[in-house]
Amino acid sequence: MSSHNGSELHVLCSSGQLFLQPLWDRLRTWEALIQSPFFPVFFSITIYVGFCLPFVVLDVLCPWVPALRRYKIHPDFSPSAWQLLPCLGQTLYQHVVFVFPMTLLHWAASPALLPPEAPELLQLVRHVVLCLLLFDTEFFVWHVLHHKVPWLYRTFHKMHHQNSAPFALATQYMSVGELFSLGFFDTMNVLLLQCHPLTVLTFHVVNIWLSVEDHSGYDFPWSTHKLVPFGWYGGVEHHDLHHSQFTCNFAPYFTHWDKILGTLRSARANPLQ
Repeated sequence: MSSHNGSELHVLCSSGQLFLQPLWDRLRTWEALIQSPFFPVFFSITIYVGFCLPFVVLDVLCPWVPALRRYKIHPDFSPSAWQLLPCLGQTLYQHVVFVFPMTLLHWAASPALLPPEAPELLQLVRHVVLCLLLFDTEFFVWHVLHHKVPWLYRTFHKMHHQNSAPFALATQYMSVGELFSLGFFDTMNVLLLQCHPLTVLTFHVVNIWLSVEDHSGYDFPWSTHKLVPFGWYGGVEHHDLHHSQFTCNFAPYFTHWDKILGTLRSARANPLQ
């Protein structure tokens, strides 16, 4: 019986690997680019700006399309060019001046070949979820400390709170110290779990999307917090309330740590919303 179950599990794992193998084979044709020290910066900026642009377009259209305002958390607010451009400029500057030298050092110190086999689908999903949970925990602790210790807040986190009404391009408007802290958490988690390179790319895409969505200022029927059941995921309203009140909703994504420590606050129960 155990032999039969083992065979079924092997078939399931093999089919999961076969499912991702064509995609991984296609990506490996770009192996020289993926292994280049330029790739992490190029990938990060491209994905980030690509996710931000639709929300920037919505912000431009919102004053002229009243129907969009029903989905905006702050219907009367649209970021100006003088708010958007410094945020974009800060992101580009930090990635070129600070992130690229670090990726260059990492590339020189530990070049790695891409494995020929794709990860199993279930393993990829499991590792992405675990990376998100680990990041959520690490950032929660970091975030609470930086709000409770005035010197930490002034030195590292205050820049991110300059926009009390968040918008997509403000997602990465942060100090270099905060940027490197978040990057350190990302890197350590994928190393700890020994994630496949395809899993690492998938995790970064998901993580960037969730961050941008949380800062977008738009609450759509298909927003992530409405797709995850039981109130496990906070979402854009959850994080927007943190930006306006500072004393609640410290976790970036999930709600369990704020529930445990009594810092969870519902946007619907907030009279200011």
